[in-house]
Amino acid sequence: MKVHEYQAKELFKKYGILTPKEKMCRTVEDVAVASKEIGIPCVIKAQVMVGGRGKAGGIKLAKNEREVKQYAEQILGMEIKGIPVKKVLVSEAVEIGSEAYLGIIVDRTEKKTVIMACKEGGVEIEEIARQKPEAIYKVYADSLMGLMTHKAREVGLFLYEDTKIAFECAAIASKLYRLFVDLDSSLAEINPLVVDKSGRLIALDAKLNFDDNGLFRHPDVEAMRDRESEDENELTAREQDLSYVHLTGNIGCVVNGAGLAMATMDLVKHFGGEPANFLDIGGSSSPEKVMNALRILLKDSNVKVIFFNIFGGITRCDDVAKGILEAKKTLDIKQPIVTRLTGTNEDKAIEMLKEAGLIFAKTMDEGAQKAIALLK
Repeated sequence: MKVHEYQAKELFKKYGILTPKEKMCRTVEDVAVASKEIGIPCVIKAQVMVGGRGKAGGIKLAKNEREVKQYAEQILGMEIKGIPVKKVLVSEAVEIGSEAYLGIIVDRTEKKTVIMACKEGGVEIEEIARQKPEAIYKVYADSLMGLMTHKAREVGLFLYEDTKIAFECAAIASKLYRLFVDLDSSLAEINPLVVDKSGRLIALDAKLNFDDNGLFRHPDVEAMRDRESEDENELTAREQDLSYVHLTGNIGCVVNGAGLAMATMDLVKHFGGEPANFLDIGGSSSPEKVMNALRILLKDSNVKVIFFNIFGGITRCDDVAKGILEAKKTLDIKQPIVTRLTGTNEDKAIEMLKEAGLIFAKTMDEGAQKAIALLK
């Protein structure tokens, strides 16, 4: 689950991380009032859960009341990467002395939490990682002891020569790590972390993502979910106990199990195709779940072929077959369907589907290739 910048900063404040004076607004009138409270000049920032707001014109420095109104009107209602801006954050204008990056994620290769720091703040860390990986300093937290003080200080001393500021940065890193662990976060990021003209360290921007599987422990965080900003199909899928992520390809994949879903997408890419989604119907899939999965897929106009790749263990292939047959009867499915069903009750499932006009495959490779061939 993602939250907006202003929500992330509310959590930062609870953990003692300094942020600018700010106020979230939904209307031009609210922006005008907030700018007077905060002071002009001020910064007006679009609140959308995508990157590239600045490049899209979603962040503006307003130097007078006329510009406050002008930029509020421009930003509220604009679209950034297809997402309409319904909220803005009015923030005090900070005089920046320097910018840095500070972030925390789980390094799945090392099976540890990693704290990352970069002296180049305010830019996309993914670009730095690609172009200058040596510019990113990494420190790993101990699995039992957490982020040790000397490790946090390593981060601070990497970013700042001034010992006082470096140790303040170490304290921020420790607070950010505590937030990350306490709230089951999957990403905690300050970009940029700035030193202002008076020497204060301020989190000028904030980004937090949370592990959905841990949200039952944090109803206050769950309450921050902005359903208007989430993909409608992903919301529907979650409510129906399906795992769905929309992608940009044209081969709709229906799979049971996250590992098999990833392998299926990899195979489609390997043979020259483009998956349209990640869609995991789970380990004990009822015919109804298969129907729901197909309803979601059919809402994506880019889907030209549907590829079922089912490995039946707990999942019974005949249950999946029933779902497909029901969907063929009740849904307007014009796309060809390729099926690879193997495992529990596969013979029964294939017998059931013989008259349904499906294309069968014996292996994953064959299924992916047949799906791609149908596009041509």
